[in-house]
Order: sequence, then C-alpha cells, then structure tokens
Amino acid sequence: MSISLLQQERHRYLPKVPDLLRGDFRRVCARRGLSTTAVADYDALRSLFARTYGQPLVNFVNASEKNEDSPMETAPEPRGLRVAIVLSGGQAPGGHNVIAGLFDGLKRWHADSVLIGFLGGPAGVLSGDHIEICADRVDAYRNTGGFDLIGSGRTKIESESQFAAAAQTVTRMALDALVVVGGDDSNTNAALLAEHFVNSGISTKVIGVPKTIDGDLKNEAIETSFGFDTATKTYSELIGNIARDACSARKYWHFIKLMGRSASHIALECALKTQPNVCLISEEVAAQSLTLAQIVQSLCDTIATRAQHGEHFGIVLVPEGLIEFIPEMKALITELNEVMARRAQEFEALDTPDAQRVWIEQALSASARAVFNALPAEISTQLLADRDPHGNVQVSRIDTERLLILQVTERLAQMKQEGTYTGVFSSIAHFFGYEGRCAFPSNFDADYCYTLGLTACLLAVHRFTGYVASVRNLTSSVAEWAVGGVPLTMLMNMERRHGSQKPVIKKALVDLEGMPFRVFSRRRASWALKTSYVYPGAIQYYGPPAVCDEPSVTIRLERPAPAANSSFGHRSS
Repeated sequence: MSISLLQQERHRYLPKVPDLLRGDFRRVCARRGLSTTAVADYDALRSLFARTYGQPLVNFVNASEKNEDSPMETAPEPRGLRVAIVLSGGQAPGGHNVIAGLFDGLKRWHADSVLIGFLGGPAGVLSGDHIEICADRVDAYRNTGGFDLIGSGRTKIESESQFAAAAQTVTRMALDALVVVGGDDSNTNAALLAEHFVNSGISTKVIGVPKTIDGDLKNEAIETSFGFDTATKTYSELIGNIARDACSARKYWHFIKLMGRSASHIALECALKTQPNVCLISEEVAAQSLTLAQIVQSLCDTIATRAQHGEHFGIVLVPEGLIEFIPEMKALITELNEVMARRAQEFEALDTPDAQRVWIEQALSASARAVFNALPAEISTQLLADRDPHGNVQVSRIDTERLLILQVTERLAQMKQEGTYTGVFSSIAHFFGYEGRCAFPSNFDADYCYTLGLTACLLAVHRFTGYVASVRNLTSSVAEWAVGGVPLTMLMNMERRHGSQKPVIKKALVDLEGMPFRVFSRRRASWALKTSYVYPGAIQYYGPPAVCDEPSVTIRLERPAPAANSSFGHRSS
C-alpha cells in the first residue's frame, strides 16, 4: 500500500501518556468512589439495570498512593486476556489510536493477550465476523484517521434475538471483555449488553469508549469525546480559508452548515476559532423560541448593516440540527414522524410526489400544514423524501443552509422594496461534515485516544463492566492526566424513541450559561459588523506545543488550566 510522507512520519509519532501509565500495570490500582445515580428517571433505570445501576466511579492510581479512607484494589495476577473491540457509528479521528492503546496495553499486561476486532461494527458482533489484530496490522494504522482497520457500522443491538446472538458470540470466542467505541447510542448499547451478560451469567465484561465529533457525549467525568478536537480544527481551517476568500472577493455571503445533529458544540467551537459574522446556536434558538422568520430577519439586519458600510460579504455558520430547534419546525417534524410511523404503508403506496404531498397536507394539523406549505418547495420535498428506516425525517439531509439562503433572499427583496436595504446579495452554500471525520488526528486526539485505549485495557484487567473509559485533567500536561471509569448508567435517562420509553445516554447540549457560550455571546455583536476573521490554518503536528498540542477552545474555557491562554491561540480582536 502506498502511503504519503506525512503518514510515514505520523507512524513514528509516539503518543504522550500520563505518568501513571508509563510504568508496570501491576502497580496500577483501582480506587472506587461513591455510588452513582442516573441523570434522571432513577427508578425506571434502576429497574432496567438491576445488576449494573449505581456502580461507583473508578479512579486508577499508583500503588504508592495509599489512603486509609479510600482503599485500593490491586491488579490481579497477570494472565493472557482475550479482548475484542468494535467501532460503532460514524467515524471520528483517533479511533485507530484507541485500538493501538488497547493492543499495547494488553501486550504489556501479558504477552499472551489477544486483541480481536469485530468487522463492520456491531453487525460483526452478531455474526462473529472478526480478525485478530496483530502488531503488524496495528502498526500500519497508528496515528491515522478513519476506522478502516476493522470498519464501523450503525447496527443497533435491540431485540432479544440480537442480544442472544451477541451473547453466543462472546461465549464462543471466550472473550474476557468487549470494548465498544461509540457515541451516546453505541454506549447505551454497551450498557444494555453489560446488563444482559451479567443477568445471563456470562463473564465477558463490556467497556465503552466515548467517541463522537459532535462533542455531545460528556459530563463532569468525561471532559470531551474523542474526534471533536481534530474535526473542529479541520472545519476551522476550511472556514478560515473561505473567510479569507470572502474578504478578498468582497461579494459573497457564505452559509456554512456544520455537522452536529443535536448539539451545536462544533459550530460554537469553530466560531470561537474563526470569528464569523454570524453563528447560529440551536440551543439558544430553542431557549428563546425563535421562529424561522425571526432568525431570517436577524440575518437580514446584519447583511443590511454591513452593506451600509460597503461590505457585501460575510460568513454564517449553521449547525446541522438547527431546523429541529426552531419551534414550528420541530412541531412539524414531530408530526410528520408520527404520521409516517402510523400510516407509512399508505404513503408508500402513492406513486407520485404530488400525490404524496396532497396526502401529507391532508394528514397534518392546520398549524403544521401552514408551516409545511410556507417552506420552499425544495425543502418541503426533502422532508418527504429523506427518511430513515423508521420513517423519521433525516435532518442531516435537509439543506438548512439552502433554506436560510432562500428565505433571506426573499426577505432582502422585500426590504429593498421597503427602502431598508440597498446592497447586493450573492450567496454560496457549503456543508462541512465528512471532511473532518477521518482526518489525521491532531496531537491532542492522538494522545487522548491512545490513553483511552490504555484505560480501557485497565478496566478489562480489573474486571469492571458497564463502564466507559474516562481521562480527565485534559487541559493540564499529558503527564498529569487522570484515568478511570464512569458507570454508563450515570449518563442515562429515559427518552421517547419510536413510540416508547427507552433508556438512553443523555446528550450534552451547549450550556447557555457555560463559559464557551458566554465568551461567544460577548463578542458576536462586534464580529457581526466588523470584519474580524481569524485564519487558524491547517492542523500542525510538529513545532511549538502552543501550536501543535493545544486542545479545543471549548475545553480550555470549560476547564481552564492554571496557565491557560486566554487569547484562544490567536490575538484578540
């Protein structure tokens, strides 16, 4: 296989690890904290997870750190372990380093340990389709992007037959542990598998690893999900490039949709890095119950004001999931989903788009019908055409940036007639998503993911199940990072999915009282009117730590280190 010069160099990169993980794993002990509880719906979750609910937080510490009030559990006698790993859901930079860290940790624990990779995601767990991951295989993928070593998939393990198939696979393969790398849904699956295995008397332990570029899998003990750092740096480079082009040509408004189905963390992080004229935050839209018309008017006011100063260009960042946070759009989508769930066969029997549209209009309530008919035809068509296997609207496929452009264009034309806008509006739409999912991981993600792999190994060694690997103190030097495990049930609540209540890990949305949003909120008015773009450039892998190793602005604002750089790595405007 031909590889680039950069990939050759990245293979040689040795991830930095916490001091605790540099030595003999037999000197690493587990210290249990207090029992935990769920985010909400305690009784329901305690009933569903009778064997794994309420487990304590776990911290790994050096055997020398004796504490009479908090006894430590020493490592068991080393023996060869059989551990499998599965990559679940969308790709995120750093997944291969999780595998590398897990592999190296297992071999350090005992030379006879074996790491198995299930192929194609959770479907591989059900079918037993796998490979053994040997040194040569893992070495070829160290510090690289993608999940292509073993592939990924979105199969959910939900039915009794699927749980039985998973149990049969891990039993037949005599696995000591199964490591599930994924986001909130995948780690919910991990929690359910852990409970099922315990109830079934199966000794295989289940351990999660927090993965999602969206940044919405976090809490006090999980400071960030892996991939967020690299993805936002990649998008920010592209946004900076476009901003420079806009500033040079001075004639285009660029509407840039950014991946992030539920939370706006990616959009917020990229805004803090690049200082666009406008960045919409879905959570703020929902909190203020802003209508689509109000959002459009706000955009038009910014465009008109900049035009008065001769600046007929700008940058607008749009989170992917915005449309679901606009109250009337959320109500429409909810109603569409319910109608399609109940009457999908009727809809599918209609043979023309026009017939389907008429049928939908008749099925909707008067308020939902009014919203549906007010949408541009190309957007309302997408609402009907792009649906998942359950009949739900696939929000990620709706061109929200195009919707805004169409509505803004129409409103600006009205403002011209009213005499409140005299500029020239030309727009270009972009969507940045897949560009960031498989990039070479940043040094931060390379280090973080490798450490997560080592931590998952320790959780397997110490026989914990129903836990997700946790690495903390991420704004301190890597040497000072702390590692441990968080009970998966601690992250959960009950939510309505496909017509019934289901246990799920609660997504962490943008906190409107949190420091990242507060900093953004203080500065955005200036960015809107004054061209203040920052150009982050490409991810750097070699050079000063301030350029190469800094974590995201979000985490530095949420968890400032003693010597944190308040300028976010660029000069303030």
